[in-house]
Amino acid sequence: MTEQTDNLDENWQARAEMAEAALAAAQAQAQAKLVRAELKAEAIRAGMIDLDGLKLLDLADVQLTEAGELAEPKAIFTKLKRSKPWLFGGGASSSAAVHVPKPEPPRPRQASEMGHEEWLAARAALIRRR
Repeated sequence: MTEQTDNLDENWQARAEMAEAALAAAQAQAQAKLVRAELKAEAIRAGMIDLDGLKLLDLADVQLTEAGELAEPKAIFTKLKRSKPWLFGGGASSSAAVHVPKPEPPRPRQASEMGHEEWLAARAALIRRR
């Protein structure tokens, strides 16, 4: 009977250790998801254009407060803006701004652009208007 009791104790201990390991893994996964969600929210506030740029951050440097918010988010994104400015809006752009051309009245065709018959018709119309 003692052998069976020892076997049950070992079984419970092994199961308890597995449960503790699973709990620790779940907590780490939840913490990582919370960090990513907070980083996304702060990135949007900081004016980040492409949130894929968050993959460039070292998450080991990112700390959360007791309330679950990022500790020193301005410092994180100031450093990222300096090292990777193209991830953020505003500032200098590498492309020229597009402007709509101003409407212009139709330009009369020049005589040099017309064929002989077209020129004769245009000349006749001009003489009639006088």
